[in-house]
Amino acid sequence: MKKNDIIEVTIEDMSSEGLGIGHAMGMAVFVKDTVPGDRVLAGIVKMKKTYAFARLEEILTPGKDRVEPVCPVARKCGGCQIQEMSYPAQLKLKERKVRENLQRIGGLNPDEDVFLPILGMENPWHYRNKAQFPIGRDKAGNLIAGFYAGRTHSIIDYHRCEIGIDENKPVLEAVLSWMKEYRIAPYDEKDGSGVIRHVCTRAGFSTQDLMVVIVAAASKLKEEQALVRRLQEASGRFRLRSVVLNSNLEKTNVILGRKNRVLYGEDYIEDRIGPLTYRISAGSFYQVNPVQTEALYRTALEFAALTGKETVWDLYCGTGTISLFLAQRAERVIGIEVVAEAVEKAKENARLNQIDNCEFITGKAEDLAGSLPDADVIVVDPPRKGLDRIVTDTILRVRPERVVYVSCDSATLARDLALFTAGGYELRKIQPVDQFCHSVHVESCVLLERVSNRKADSYSRKSMIMTR
Repeated sequence: MKKNDIIEVTIEDMSSEGLGIGHAMGMAVFVKDTVPGDRVLAGIVKMKKTYAFARLEEILTPGKDRVEPVCPVARKCGGCQIQEMSYPAQLKLKERKVRENLQRIGGLNPDEDVFLPILGMENPWHYRNKAQFPIGRDKAGNLIAGFYAGRTHSIIDYHRCEIGIDENKPVLEAVLSWMKEYRIAPYDEKDGSGVIRHVCTRAGFSTQDLMVVIVAAASKLKEEQALVRRLQEASGRFRLRSVVLNSNLEKTNVILGRKNRVLYGEDYIEDRIGPLTYRISAGSFYQVNPVQTEALYRTALEFAALTGKETVWDLYCGTGTISLFLAQRAERVIGIEVVAEAVEKAKENARLNQIDNCEFITGKAEDLAGSLPDADVIVVDPPRKGLDRIVTDTILRVRPERVVYVSCDSATLARDLALFTAGGYELRKIQPVDQFCHSVHVESCVLLERVSNRKADSYSRKSMIMTR
């Protein structure tokens, strides 16, 4: 088997990146856009010593879980990895991914009372409240907008997204028509020429607020109010509350620059999760699926088992979304975050909701732990890389009654859970949540309870020896 060979292969499994896995001539073959059960012709594109990558050439026999993708550019676009798989099969895949990582990486094998069925969506389409569209030109020099092809910066010219809001299409077309009329060029990554880099949208599903962010290699645009008028006409069922010019003058592939200027309305929109209202600016972190975010936060609140007497630490608190949810039932919540701007937004959200039992501190948990009141419950929602070892050690030294771990990566979650169970905690509940339908990503919420002080003391001594 060599590069450019066409082979026949049956897809037996799927990788964590969403590639179908088959075997040919004693080697594993990874084939994009396939699902388990597919019998396909695949063209070899890259050979390694023990495995190969291939592209799908033809489906000979479809697997039982194969469906026709709703989006016509699903194969090209890098946004959805498994849209050709039925939604019930997607949920089973994600459940299995979490369970296998727990077993393989964490050495954990929770029974059915602990490992709860994944929370899926009744309608897994048009759930994203945020979108980012690069602007460019095609080979003929025509203006285009859409999405990057997987692992490239080649733009697929397509204005509608089946997991985003319907209004993305008219908003994009309003910007493109304005650019054509006033001869405003798109930014060119290769030579740094041109002006318009990206168009970003943010929507409040509960408030019907809409924000449009124009990312430009400029601090001022031609005919700015003409653009605003077109965007007002394109906003559809939403109320255009904010148009922001984000200036990104650097030669970089980072989307947002450092400076914002409001062209219309306010510098934020609002949205609600449960009874709480949050203000969202152009650069704020805010979960992209508000329906599933409420399910996730309600799970975290349930797992925390608050009675109104507890002190809670919320580590990696960001703009305070989980902290404020917990404050509904806690005596006191302390949110800790290293990004000062996020802490200011969290304080603003607390004031907006008239919550006075929640405070936010800029810093690291390991540096602040000695000066904070003891925590009865600690909640963590770290980035994809999981918890830094020093944070895990800090939590185990504080020894709260319960730890609630919200994770967007089940591999690093499993690694961290192994440390907690070695340190005197027991895995009580794990709830997978399908936050990112039609992608391979899955969110999880975990409850850990302290069960053995002696075991925790032993772990603490070992940890101190290892870090000397």
